[in-house]
Amino acid sequence: MARCTYTVICKVNHERNTFLICPVIYEQIGKRGTVTEAAGFVPEADVKRLREAMKGAGTNEDIIVEIMAHRTIAQRQRIKEAYKQAVGKDMADDLSSELSGNFRSVVLGLLMLAPVYDAYELKNAIKGAGTEEACLIDILASRTNDEVKAINAIYKKEHGKSLEDNVCGDTSGMFQRVLVSLLTAGRDESSNVDEAQAVVDAKEIYEAGEARWGTDEVKFLTVLCVRNQKHLLRVFEEYKKISGRDIEDSIKREMSGCLEDVFLAIVKCLRNKPAFFAERLYKSMKGLGTTDSVLIRIMVARAEIDMLDIKAQFLKMYNKSLYSFIKGDTSGDYRKILLELCGGE
Repeated sequence: MARCTYTVICKVNHERNTFLICPVIYEQIGKRGTVTEAAGFVPEADVKRLREAMKGAGTNEDIIVEIMAHRTIAQRQRIKEAYKQAVGKDMADDLSSELSGNFRSVVLGLLMLAPVYDAYELKNAIKGAGTEEACLIDILASRTNDEVKAINAIYKKEHGKSLEDNVCGDTSGMFQRVLVSLLTAGRDESSNVDEAQAVVDAKEIYEAGEARWGTDEVKFLTVLCVRNQKHLLRVFEEYKKISGRDIEDSIKREMSGCLEDVFLAIVKCLRNKPAFFAERLYKSMKGLGTTDSVLIRIMVARAEIDMLDIKAQFLKMYNKSLYSFIKGDTSGDYRKILLELCGGE
């Protein structure tokens, strides 16, 4: 597994335009993204083409798609810097005024560094009258410790309040406690498997759920939010021996609502993260209407990380390509840029 270092630039003082710069390490699964570095990349050339695409009465969206969907996050940051130097304006502001709807949401998302985008999505999920619990679950159940720490740091700098405080102000009960546990970014990320402890963990989860009247959700939290991936895969094997059921089936039987959703997301991400995202994409598009917030968030966030694996899982699970699903469920420039991020059939 390769590791990729991005430099996260967090605005500290909006009036003085000063910044805090800190390196953050992100996991990348080899070269499993559909978006890769553009050869012969010259940011100034891209800036010139983008300016031409935006000047005048209309906007040439095809040029914006061509550039934004075929540059890496790091390359897009260099384009942003070159744009500001050449024009004296923020590129995101100019694009925002030129574009609209879901297409604009995708383009602006692509301009952000990964943890900045996650923090932005989480803020949008929390603000206002309701809470988009699916966003909280999708992000916090699937990110590594380093990624969660970066999200926490950026969120605090951008909004002056901790993400934990805002999550606690907008959620309640055991669901809130699971999210807070995930926000501590304290999961063991070693590859150590304690065979004896795996048996104990499986037995304790069984006794906290299937073997009793009512459910002790805290025991599920303690095991599922703390232990490392390899250890938990062994726990799940032992659990099936003891209970005769898959851990996912037991969670569905013992819990409901957001708590069920977050525990299932944790288990699915531990087992097969690309399959988790493939399922989320499928559910965002199947039936009448499209949950665009989910579709956009996953396509933007995973394009450079594991989209090839997500596509493979999608085809395996649903016998249809992700490309064909997006093509049939979206339209216009929004469809064009998503299909480019998807990377073909």
